[in-house]
Order: sequence, then C-alpha cells, then structure tokens
Amino acid sequence: MGHTLAEKILMRNTGAENVQPGDIVITRPDKVAFLDIYSPFVYKQFKEMGFKKLADPDRVLIIEDHEIPTSLREDPWSLTFSHKFAEEFGVKNHLVGKGIGHQLMAEMRFAKPGSVIYVTDSHTTTYGAVGSFATGIGYTEMAAVLGTGKMWVRVPAAIKIQIDGALPKGVYSKDIILQVLGDLTASGGTYKSLEFCGTTVDSLSVDARLTMSNMAVECGGKVGLFAPDAKTCEYSSVEQESVAWLQFDDDARYERGLHYDAATLVPNLSCPQYVDNVHPVSEKEGLEVNQIFLGSCTNGRLEDLAVAAQILEGHHVPARVKFIVTPASVAIYRQAVKLGYIQTLVRAGAIVTQPFCSLCQGRGSGLLSDGEVVLGSHNRNFLGRMGSAKSLIFLGSPATVAASALRGKITDPREVLE
Repeated sequence: MGHTLAEKILMRNTGAENVQPGDIVITRPDKVAFLDIYSPFVYKQFKEMGFKKLADPDRVLIIEDHEIPTSLREDPWSLTFSHKFAEEFGVKNHLVGKGIGHQLMAEMRFAKPGSVIYVTDSHTTTYGAVGSFATGIGYTEMAAVLGTGKMWVRVPAAIKIQIDGALPKGVYSKDIILQVLGDLTASGGTYKSLEFCGTTVDSLSVDARLTMSNMAVECGGKVGLFAPDAKTCEYSSVEQESVAWLQFDDDARYERGLHYDAATLVPNLSCPQYVDNVHPVSEKEGLEVNQIFLGSCTNGRLEDLAVAAQILEGHHVPARVKFIVTPASVAIYRQAVKLGYIQTLVRAGAIVTQPFCSLCQGRGSGLLSDGEVVLGSHNRNFLGRMGSAKSLIFLGSPATVAASALRGKITDPREVLE
C-alpha cells in the first residue's frame, strides 16, 4: 500500500513505518518559528515550563512581521520580548523588518522539501508548496517544542485535488484555490492534508503554488502539499534526487478526491462575510469599491505585482479609490523596483507600504469604515477583520484586484487583459 505525501514526510521524520490516519507520532521539527505578536506569551510560557535553554537554537526563528511598524500602544511591548528572547536564549535567526514570515520561510530556504515545520500562525500551511509538512501551533505548544525539540502530531487523512489542462486567460492559482474552497467549504478539509497534483499544477510557478498552500487552511486543512519537482528544487536549492522519495503513489489511501478541468475555471471571488462564500467575479461585477489591497502572504509576490502592473500601466485609479500595495518581502520589493512594477503602480495611484502583514491583519494603515467595500488579494474576509464590522470584504486574484482598481468597481480581469 502506498502513502500520501503527508504520511511520507512524517514517516521519514519520525522513523515510523506504515502510519495511517489517526496515528500519533512524535516529530523532531526541522524548523520552528514564532512571530512578534506571540513573543511575550512564548517567553512567559517557556519560563513557566521551567526551560533554561533551547533544545536546538539553530532550528529556531523569531520573525517580526505583524508589528513592524508598531500601530497600537501595546506593540512595542511585543517587540521588546522578541529581542529579549533572542538575546537570552541565543536565537541567531531573528528576522526584523525583512517581510512577512510566511514569505521569508520559503524565500530564504528555511522551508525545504520533506521538512517538518511549526510556526505560531495558521498560514504556516504556505510552505507545503515546496513540500514541507508545515502547520500552525499555539504559543503553549511552541514553548514546549522550543524546550524539548519534539512535537506530537496526529497523522491526517488526505484529500487529493487534481487539476488538469491549461488555465484560461485571466484565471490564476488564486481562482483555483477559491474554487476548491467553495466546493470543500471552510470545514470540509478540517485536519486533512490537501494534496495538489495534475498537469495544471505542474505548469504553475512556485509563487502560484504558495498561494494555494497558503489558503489550504481556509478549508480547515492541516497542511497543503505539492510534490517537489524541478521548479521546487531550483527554488529551494536542493538536488532533485534528494527528494525523489516525495512523490505521489498511485495506491495511496485518500479519503476523497476532487478533479477539475482547468478549461472550465473562471475568475472567482470570496464574498462577505464567509471565506467559502465563493462566486464567479461575473456575478458581482459593477459593485463599487472604496479600497483595493494588493499584498499579503497570499498574493504579495513578484508575479502578483507584475500582473497588476501590466493591467494598470498607463492608467490611474479613480480618485475616490484607496489603493494599497504591500510587497511580501524586502527582496520582492527591491526586485519589483528594479523591474519597474512599483513605479507603474505608484503612477497609477498606489500607496506602497513597507513589507509586513499590513491591512490583512486589520491593523496599521487602511482600516475600513461603516459601509465601505474592499477587494483584496489576501486570504480572509471575516466580519470586522479589516475595521468596521459593517464593511464588506471581497477576496480575489491580483488580476481581479488590479482590474477592479482600474475601474473603481468589481471587474472581471478578462475584460482588461490584453
């Protein structure tokens, strides 16, 4: 009997044989990280548990991405504990102001194919795009794994999601994962490994796959995994032979499967106020927007900025539309400047922020007032997440976001793409 991708990674990490869904295994994570907003709680819990040192400082990261820059009175307190923990316990990988942690973990090659990673944030699933069993944990669990170097996990059942064929013009990986989310619902993948394959998946860039793994958690997924291929290996700087073991088995046990013909997919929106309230963009066309957000750990990468710049080149958004752009990392920001994308977006009326979690987390700049409508490329539209509970939050691809910015109303990107 074959094994799912999740089972293979957990078996290799733990030495367990022939695991099956529901089994409890004890992992030794390759990397663990906690974010600035959790630093005081991790520090306190670590101390209360009686730990005097880290099990393995080289496997630990502290990432400041939510509260750089600070926006609330309590924020400096969290940053103080980030530095306090790093200095007191010898954490060398302390990333300050370099971008969003989920982008950095993949971009800086802390996440690699076959690795096991835990981070204090639900969107840790993002690194499944490069073949990492990566999932979010709470600060109490984080304190425990920091001190012991071990973490238990229940082997998840798996859902195989196969997409085949060429994507139509104007349809992107964000549209794929929104379609999956609408079909599975927000609870349909609870504690499951969502495993993506098919000829469409093969054609996607790693950036595009990161978008899909990022939103696997919106289906309730424990992890969202892609089998590593040549693109992955180049991105993560590993030899393909070293990850040949992490491929799909024809006889693996999947709880269920979803199969999509890419030719039938269309630009999608997640509509208020539930992330799985998914509809084609064409059904919501014409609704005026007050604000546009391009960025986040879901869609703040270089190819996202590129498609937006392509659509907005030579144009300017309506004066009444607030247009906020947040690159996912400093490296992406610099490359986007080098390629002229940032200049194009600024000329189009964008307010470009430093790389951080930005408007997605509902703090910093761009909070919404009663009755305002925002369309963003991020991952959640929960009630009141971005300001007033009386605002409306739509989610779409960078192309849908840019097309809607251009016209000041929700617009199908196929209408403006050349």
